[in-house]
Amino acid sequence: MIDRRGVLLGVTAYGLWGLFPLYFDLLDRASAIEILCHRILWSLLVLAVFLRLRSERRWLCTLRADRARFVRLLFAAVFIATNWLVYVYAVGQDRVVEAALGYFICPLLTVLVGVVVLRERLRRLQWTAVALGALAVGVLTAAYGRPPWIALTLATTFSAYGYLKKHIDLPAAQSLAGETAVLAPAALVVLMVLEADGAAQFRVGGVGISLLLVGTGVVTVLPLVCFAGAARRIPLSLLGLLQYLTPSTQFVLAVVVFGESMAMDRWIGFALVWTALVVLSTDAIRAMRAGRRGDEVLAAAAAELG
Repeated sequence: MIDRRGVLLGVTAYGLWGLFPLYFDLLDRASAIEILCHRILWSLLVLAVFLRLRSERRWLCTLRADRARFVRLLFAAVFIATNWLVYVYAVGQDRVVEAALGYFICPLLTVLVGVVVLRERLRRLQWTAVALGALAVGVLTAAYGRPPWIALTLATTFSAYGYLKKHIDLPAAQSLAGETAVLAPAALVVLMVLEADGAAQFRVGGVGISLLLVGTGVVTVLPLVCFAGAARRIPLSLLGLLQYLTPSTQFVLAVVVFGESMAMDRWIGFALVWTALVVLSTDAIRAMRAGRRGDEVLAAAAAELG
C-alpha cells in the first residue's frame, strides 16, 4: 500500500520546486550571481542548524575522512552551483519556458548517461524516447533560431549532479551541506566584491529584497527535506513520476503568469518531449511490473533539485 504521507511529501517537494520562478522573479533587481551567493551561504546556515537539531554534528568529519567522496562532492558542488546560476538567470530574463524544458529533457539525458558512462544497454522504448528527445531539441533549435542553451545547460548539469550524488553515499541534507560549505568561501568573496563595487542589492535594496535573499536558504532546504521524507516512504518509480510536476508547474507559470510566448513550432517541440517522456515512463512501468529495474531511469534525475 502506498504511503499517503510519502506521496504528500513528494508532491510538496516537487510542487515547491515548481513554484521557484515566482520567488526568484521577486528578486529581479539583484543579479543572478548575487542571488546564487546568498543562496549558497543562507542554505549552509539553515542546513547546519537543521543537522544540529537532528544531532548530526559530525558531517564535516565524515566528508574529510574520505578523499574520493570529497572530490566527488566538490564536482557535484560545481555542477549544482552552475545549475542554480543558469536557472536564476533564466527567470530574470523571462525564459522560464526554456528552463522548464531543461528539466523535461533531464530524464532523457540521464538515459544517455547510462549508455555512455555506465555502458548500459537500452531497451527499444528507451531508444525511441531518446530519439524523440533529440528530434525535439532539433525542432526547438529551429524554433528559437539557436540551440536552447539554457535548457541544455540545466539538463546537463543536473544529470551530472545526479550521477555524482549516487556515488557520494550521504543523506541528502548532509550532502548539500557539504556542497554549500565547499562553495561558501568563494560565495563570500564574490559578495564582498559586489558590495565594494556598489553592485549588491542586499541591505541597500531595501528590507524586502534583503529578507528575500535571506529566505533563499529556507526556500532551498524546505523542499529538500520534504523530498528526503518522500524518498524513505514511497517507491522510487512513483517518486520518479512525480518529478514531472516541477517542470510542468514551471511551464504553466511561464505561459499563464509570465506571459511568455509559445509559437506553434515551439509547441511541436514540447509535444515531442512530452511524447518521449510518456514513452520512457511506459517502459519504466512495464519493466517494474516485470520485476526488472527500469524504474531507476526515472528515479535517477530525482535526486534533488536543490
